[in-house]
Amino acid sequence: MSKLTVACVQTNSKREPADNIREISPMIREAKARGADLITTPEIVGMFEPKRKLALQTAQPEAEHDVLASFRALAAELSTWLLIGSISIKLSDEKLSNRSYLIDPDGAIVARYSKIHMFDVQVGDGSTYRESGTYEPGTEAVLAATPWGPLGMTICYDIRFPHLYRNLAQAGAGIITAPAAFTKVTGEAHWHVLQRARAIENGCYIISAAQTGEHAEGRKTYGHSVIVAPWGEVLADAGDAPGVITAEIDLAAVNKARGKVPSLTHDRPYTAATLQSAAMDAADG
Repeated sequence: MSKLTVACVQTNSKREPADNIREISPMIREAKARGADLITTPEIVGMFEPKRKLALQTAQPEAEHDVLASFRALAAELSTWLLIGSISIKLSDEKLSNRSYLIDPDGAIVARYSKIHMFDVQVGDGSTYRESGTYEPGTEAVLAATPWGPLGMTICYDIRFPHLYRNLAQAGAGIITAPAAFTKVTGEAHWHVLQRARAIENGCYIISAAQTGEHAEGRKTYGHSVIVAPWGEVLADAGDAPGVITAEIDLAAVNKARGKVPSLTHDRPYTAATLQSAAMDAADG
């Protein structure tokens, strides 16, 4: 099974989980109707809540999570593979996990991935983002088994850490998902470059469903969900409106790209860089 149709569901998620279930479920149905074998959704798809206190109050543990249960039931009803880009999972009264789930056509959880890299930044739009204040970072890379081979799971800010993607690719991933809620400022500057770079570096498909538009507290996300081929071509781009994009992908393209540029097999050991002064260099000479 080297060929499949993948879909990105691009959303404008709200504060209330019930609202998001109601709005996003028809979009998942549309993706299935358009022939998608693997449907992906964005980061924090079940609750876009910028305020820490409200996020902690609203989030639910995995075993009681309404969004997870609803989307698992929908995957089973549609008999489809569904990547829940991420939802906020309550770990304690003080911490959540930003967690992605891969669901199989029976509604079973095949794999979980908790976001490793926390978005603690000031991007110049007047907002300060401190994800680590609310979320506990994950500690493990995750490779999931699918009918199309291993699938690597990442989330949003992870895209800026290429070693994670290289590790997943070298472990066998031909597809890597990178669901996101990229800010408008960083998206305009870096989104497409980063998506294409990770695909090219690793000779793999990058599937990135994204949030778009204006959300609670005036937060703005960039949109432009993309499906990128191993040679770097953008096969589909959702623009800046909520909706669904699809593309047929062929995993044979992974082997083809890696055969042309087999850089995943060319790693060499080296000594970490250290700063040397001109005087030391002159003395050594």
